[in-house]
Amino acid sequence: MAQAYWQNGITEKACFSLFCRRLPVNRGFLVFAGLDDIIDYLEEFRFTNEDIEYLRSLNIFESEFLLYLKTLRFRGTVRAMKEGDIFFANEPVVEVEAPIIEAQIIETYLINQINVQSMLATKASRIVVAAKGLAVVDFASRRTQGLDSALDFAKLSYAAGFSGTSNVLAGREFGIPIQGTMAHSFINAFIDEKSAFRAYAKSFPKFCTFLVDTYDSIQGVKNAIVVAGEMRAEGNNLFAIRIDSGDLFDLTNNSRRLLDQSGFSDVKIIVSGGLDEFDIQALLEKGAKVDGFGVGTKPGVSSDAPWTDMVYKLVEYAGQAVVKLSSGKVTLPGPKQVNRILDKDGYFTGDILSLKSEKISDKTVSLLQEKMVSGERIVEKSRIKDIRICLAEGIKSIPGKYKTIVNPEVYSADISPKLGELDDLIKSNIKSKLSL
Repeated sequence: MAQAYWQNGITEKACFSLFCRRLPVNRGFLVFAGLDDIIDYLEEFRFTNEDIEYLRSLNIFESEFLLYLKTLRFRGTVRAMKEGDIFFANEPVVEVEAPIIEAQIIETYLINQINVQSMLATKASRIVVAAKGLAVVDFASRRTQGLDSALDFAKLSYAAGFSGTSNVLAGREFGIPIQGTMAHSFINAFIDEKSAFRAYAKSFPKFCTFLVDTYDSIQGVKNAIVVAGEMRAEGNNLFAIRIDSGDLFDLTNNSRRLLDQSGFSDVKIIVSGGLDEFDIQALLEKGAKVDGFGVGTKPGVSSDAPWTDMVYKLVEYAGQAVVKLSSGKVTLPGPKQVNRILDKDGYFTGDILSLKSEKISDKTVSLLQEKMVSGERIVEKSRIKDIRICLAEGIKSIPGKYKTIVNPEVYSADISPKLGELDDLIKSNIKSKLSL
């Protein structure tokens, strides 16, 4: 496409909008994430000598075009939402304005990063909503689709409100609290369960969690109580037990009873084992005696919604608005703004999609702001604590009917009169040309 643009003199300024056509099943909102990574990518965008030689070896590109690519840099403007902002279907989260080759050739990277990071941030946010204030720890690294994805989920889940991660590299890179327990293999390596607990308590007397379900969960709790008593005699306290399998409702309730009867009401109960927001909600609604959750496999790949319908579409070229009319994939014309309306209590009451240049009201919040100008970052990199604050405020501001875990109501943005008029005009012009 880039060569065909270049050969035909299609090199003027374009605007592309990145948005999600429709939300995945059971998603009432999405969380915007990935902005910093795409800005870093755009700042460093270039074709190396090795890249050029590979393209030359394909024997499909003109030498003059390859010389053009060798000097190509991204020099455009990026407007976007903030990391952690809440968005809904058909709302642009990023708009890129640049010569069309620059803007087009970056499409795949932008969709890839915003798709996967927004998908993971949304999954983590839903888990925090379902946990209703109880602690949640990221255990996802072993099951994510690659190590980069593991780091992304650790960062994004903490931004969404998790209390920590078992990913030590993420702790080093992002300053996330590191939390973890023993594995079943640790228990298996000792002559019996109590010996394993004693050994672990000796190594970590101040922050000790016993995994109790290796052989028999209830007996494991009883063994944990014995060792907890020995720890107490030495001036230390068992922090928690973890249950990773079985009927978690029955096991947590019985474990709580045994712990309380033995004088260990301060020992927490952590559950894990393939959990996500659906499981957490079901456990809590049933009345499980749980103090926290370790989540991994399902959240780390967003198992119930492993992709989003994220797209990047041309909306203006050479100063002329354009649209797509494909069935089920119709787009809106021109550079746009997402205007959010809040009530007196700070809750979202509606969004309005307008033209970029259009003033809606002093009472609306304009979500798309410049992040890059002339190919250079003009905002500081997002700090994870700031994303965490932004996201927590956003989740709090979504009316409850849009953040229920199953079958949330649909939140849809209105279209401003001027955008509607332009849309009608462009589509009418296209249809009249098609009829000639």
